[in-house]
Amino acid sequence: MHEVHLGYMIEDYLSGKDIEATTYEDIRQAIIKMLVEHKGYPKENLRPKVPITLNVDGRAYENSVDLVAVADSGEPLLVLMFCAGEVETYARQCVAAARLLPEGPARLAVVTDTRKALLFRVADGTQLDGSSYNALPDWNRLLGLASEVPSYELDERKKAAEERLFYAFSELSCSCSDDSCEV
Repeated sequence: MHEVHLGYMIEDYLSGKDIEATTYEDIRQAIIKMLVEHKGYPKENLRPKVPITLNVDGRAYENSVDLVAVADSGEPLLVLMFCAGEVETYARQCVAAARLLPEGPARLAVVTDTRKALLFRVADGTQLDGSSYNALPDWNRLLGLASEVPSYELDERKKAAEERLFYAFSELSCSCSDDSCEV
């Protein structure tokens, strides 16, 4: 299913600014609102639509992740990706994205279709929790988990492999309707 621009504006929950409505934006906004109002995430620790820029065969490629939760220090703790499809099929793409963030790898990653959520340890891709939407940790649990799991060390060889994986999975699951893919 492609993400379609709907031709009108909606209010962004985090910034209060008008943003373009798409077929997925209302879902992103609902997830962010739930994390803040029900899971205790501070608004200032959430970064929506974080771009990931890759170099694939000498060409620049950009995609984004729906949301990154960061520590007060700015360290990425959690990548969250929404998927329109079977959640398990997006797991490896989400882990690759978490390893390729511009600020460095996140410790945890979640992929969700809003009914089901899977939580992964980024260092080795191990699934920690999943099946129900309750796999999304609250803020305090996230801080605890992030301090317990190892970090992922990204060297140039690993980076090249993760970039190819992220690119391939992104193109296979691309939710765009033009040549520049944007999740």
